[in-house]
Amino acid sequence: MIRTTLFLIATLSILATAIFSSDIHFTHAQESALIQVAWVTFGVAIACFLLGEITGNNSQVDKLWSILPIAYVWHFAYYSGMEPRLVLMAILATIWGIRLTYNFSRRGGYSLIPWKGEEDYRWEVLRAKPEFQGKWRWRLFNLFFICLYQNALILLFTLPILEAWRGQETPMGLADYLVAALMLGFIAIETIADQQQYLYQTEKYRLKTSGQPLGEFYGKGFTHTGLWKWVRHPNYASEQAIWVTFYLFSVVATGHWINWSVIGCILLLFLFRGSSNFSEEISANKYPAYKDYQKSTSRFIPWL
Repeated sequence: MIRTTLFLIATLSILATAIFSSDIHFTHAQESALIQVAWVTFGVAIACFLLGEITGNNSQVDKLWSILPIAYVWHFAYYSGMEPRLVLMAILATIWGIRLTYNFSRRGGYSLIPWKGEEDYRWEVLRAKPEFQGKWRWRLFNLFFICLYQNALILLFTLPILEAWRGQETPMGLADYLVAALMLGFIAIETIADQQQYLYQTEKYRLKTSGQPLGEFYGKGFTHTGLWKWVRHPNYASEQAIWVTFYLFSVVATGHWINWSVIGCILLLFLFRGSSNFSEEISANKYPAYKDYQKSTSRFIPWL
């Protein structure tokens, strides 16, 4: 996990240096909007670190994952003068964020006291690993990866809206609406996947709590039917696809398939690869049938 973390941070540094040292011209309004939101990102990261250290709950960034992008995209839309393409992108990001926030909330992620709520079970597992023993090792990991890196990533995968702003001379057209429909489709798939997992886990724990037998279906311990029959992480796959699709708006606006704002997509794909590796390591150790599930079912894309 340490190697994965160092790889992600190094990749962020290299890509950011390469891209932002290239010849990118922002207007004064665009540059001001970017600087303002960058400062907010840094401030939020430091606040997440301090709250995590004080409370012992390292899911502070998790609570904001679906909320901050909404604020960022509307920030850019507002400073653009509510340019139509940017407003469309902001509406779509808001739909994504509201749905994901609801899903996180019903799993106990939020509390009336903002810094409380359930911590992601994976942080506890990670803290117990030998390489993270010692207060300063975990503290540095919390600062640089959980807080600074992930907050930077949240900003980066929303920045195609800034590139779309730079391409505002291109009027909205059919391509924009097709991209919007595709993004809504992936949001729908993620919604279905999360609902299937929620129903499965809720019933499994209800049976456990009441002392009833789990049977073969719930005895497996993990969601394996519906969309989960086709891929092991339909929710992760959809989350990545949503933000890759969001990037396509910048392609439509500028006419360039590759532009600097692709950095967010690239880093998000790396993050979910590492995150799914860690989640599957836990599941394989916890559920005997999971290794067979890994052999028979693709990770993100069916039959691949």
